[in-house]
Amino acid sequence: MASCSFDSIDFDYADSLAKQAMDLMSKYRVPPSPDNFSIWFRYAARSSAELNKTIDVLIGNRRPFDEATNRDLVRIYLLGDQQGDLSDKIRKLVHSARDLLTSAIDDQKVQIKTLHDVSIRADQADPKFLIGNLLDELLKATSRAKTLEISFVKTSHELDKMRETLARSDQSAKTDPLTGLANRRGLDEKLHAAQIRAMERGDALSILLVDIDHFKRFNDTYGHRVGDQVLRLTAGMFRQQLRHSDFAARYGGEELIGVLEDADLKTTQAIAERIRVAVCERKVRKRSTGEDLGAITVSIGVAEFQPGESVTDLIERADRALYCAKHAGRNRTATELDLEGDQAA
Repeated sequence: MASCSFDSIDFDYADSLAKQAMDLMSKYRVPPSPDNFSIWFRYAARSSAELNKTIDVLIGNRRPFDEATNRDLVRIYLLGDQQGDLSDKIRKLVHSARDLLTSAIDDQKVQIKTLHDVSIRADQADPKFLIGNLLDELLKATSRAKTLEISFVKTSHELDKMRETLARSDQSAKTDPLTGLANRRGLDEKLHAAQIRAMERGDALSILLVDIDHFKRFNDTYGHRVGDQVLRLTAGMFRQQLRHSDFAARYGGEELIGVLEDADLKTTQAIAERIRVAVCERKVRKRSTGEDLGAITVSIGVAEFQPGESVTDLIERADRALYCAKHAGRNRTATELDLEGDQAA
């Protein structure tokens, strides 16, 4: 189905899309909030190729549409429309700057003509009168220049503020608010760039996919706030154990992902083990009561990029290695080499 404009669809078609959206939300257990409904209505209408691709990838990889994932979808694909307000402000500033430049050019033309007229009368008029005219014109030019300078400075300050706002907005749009790591948007950009560099330079590129073992138990036993605490703590240790040049992101739910450039499978496996041990050795207590929550463990899947393959294939291989680690008893690291002989390979 081709993409559509919401302003042009009739009642029956809109009603059909609404039912599809509600059916999909029910199927994937998405809370029927207004924002979530807007996302899935757009998905049913196929109004955004990027949104549909993202949701299709989540569904294909059996990712749960939990609170964090739904929040990211709303922030990126729904609230992102608010960037239009900023675009309007930029357009107004551009028009203002253009008007200032036009005014400056017009004033300069007037000044040049006046000085030309004075020069023509130089041999005929009283020198005192000519000097007075010249001084008047210079004072006017100085005043106009000062006014233009003030206007340009004001416009420049507004542009600086917008540049800072855009930078913060761009960073926020690529950051997961719960963990402080990059979100899926930031991850997609990083992986795409890393893939290109790896193929151009022939350098190694690997990823590791981390999943918190029995995460549902923390949520069911202690509540979602404790679950969030566990996720934040794990994300912090995950980031600390990576190399400075490595990239850390939240992949979805309780899964984290690391992108390691210039790292082959063996190096990445060693770093994954370092992460696993650090998490396992950390003592975790409930903040509000000091209650011991027991040990946190993670399972990790590692895969190395093969020149020419898609990022999706790379992540899928790491995901299968992660499943191997889970199947083998959890709290362990598995690599794509453990997939040899796997029927799903």
